[in-house]
Amino acid sequence: MNASTTSQSPHKIEVNDVYKVFGREPKKALALAEQGKSREEILKATGQTLALNRVSLSIDHGEIFVVMGLSGSGKSTLLRCLNLLIRPTQGSVKIDGREILGLNESELRLLRRQTFGMVFQGFGLFPHRSILENVEYGLEIQGVDAEQRQAKAREALEVVGLKGWEDQRPDQLSGGMQQRVGLARALAIQPEILLMDEPFSALDPLIRAEMQDELIELQSRLDKTIVFITHDLQEAIKLGDRIAVMESGQVKQVGTPEEIMMEPADDYVREFVRGVDRSSVMTAGAVMAKPTALTLVRDGPRVALRKMEEAKISSLFVVDRARKLQGLVTADDALEAVRKGIQSLDGILKSDYDVVHPDTSFEDLIPIAARTRYPIPVVSEDGMLRGIVVRATVLRALAESREERDA
Repeated sequence: MNASTTSQSPHKIEVNDVYKVFGREPKKALALAEQGKSREEILKATGQTLALNRVSLSIDHGEIFVVMGLSGSGKSTLLRCLNLLIRPTQGSVKIDGREILGLNESELRLLRRQTFGMVFQGFGLFPHRSILENVEYGLEIQGVDAEQRQAKAREALEVVGLKGWEDQRPDQLSGGMQQRVGLARALAIQPEILLMDEPFSALDPLIRAEMQDELIELQSRLDKTIVFITHDLQEAIKLGDRIAVMESGQVKQVGTPEEIMMEPADDYVREFVRGVDRSSVMTAGAVMAKPTALTLVRDGPRVALRKMEEAKISSLFVVDRARKLQGLVTADDALEAVRKGIQSLDGILKSDYDVVHPDTSFEDLIPIAARTRYPIPVVSEDGMLRGIVVRATVLRALAESREERDA
């Protein structure tokens, strides 16, 4: 495909079969990689370093996509391949369906200036410039006139909570504030994609947690596509809509935090996530079960009682034909209705129970499970009953999580 051609793509970024070899004879390394040789074997045989080994993944618009792995896993190399600061040895990188490996230098510069913002671990601020001048820098490089770039820089500083600090120097700011300046500088050019290479790892734990919270809040307002690099699993779980786990230049698994934690793809990922508190990523949707029995709102108390007896339970959730939750009926109330000759469930339905969404966190489920007398219905935004969570499930998962953490 011609480099200037854009195809319809559901993804903001697509990486397909990307290899990166550092060395003067990459073809030798590629040939061995395609034979399934390991990074260590290739290095020993050729002296070439296989930094990326057939990496393929896609990133959607508005997603915080976290790439994580230990030092040397290839995560930072992958990040720089996305805007061709490091050029892949082989493969394809597309932005909005457009292949960028064929861009000429002027097209590539334009793409970087208009599409990408970068935030690094080192703050990279100019000590002799004011905060405002630091944030203006990217716009200055683009040739934006002074009045317009100052206005955009001030707007970006306000977005990151640094209004009023425009005239200070970097050494007058704390580490967290300096990182905010770096973020503001990236945002000032109004990029579609933010590339963030371990931006919070140099901060102390409290400030780091604050910056993570601020990034989540910013994303809710700005809706950028963010590729975030980290070696910290807890940070990845907190920030990522999806996570790619890398090892020795390969992507071992891509999934939601819940999928990575609950369904590790191989022993490496399993070991990587071992000991992490699962309750921090589990949701109601992950632990819910299909109801053992339901009854329709049109059914009478006798039908409800029979279903409870068959399922050996003492209460039933009541739904309509579209499976929308209408209420709950207990065995005591149904039996009393039968004795009184009542033939409808309408007058005996209970509504004094907690309802949760599939995305409700496990931590939020715990107090509900502690106080409820009934299973917890999991209901989607359209009112459909998707499943139930029973107290025993919550308590068992909590116990398992504590055992893993203690181990």
